Amino acid sequence: MSMQSHLAELEKKHQALEQEIHEALAHPATDDLKIVELKRRKLLVKEQIVRLRQDQSTSVH
Repeated sequence: MSMQSHLAELEKKHQALEQEIHEALAHPATDDLKIVELKRRKLLVKEQIVRLRQDQSTSVH
């Protein structure tokens, strides 16, 4: 998988987690721990995206 396609997959995953969090917050019965876990996973994906973009920009120069 190329770096560009991996980055695109991570961005899709990040957006899906964002949507899942939004839906969970819309339902008051959702467990707070589930929301915390979703946010943690979203942050990890975001960190991967940032790292890949940094690697990509340093390898271009």
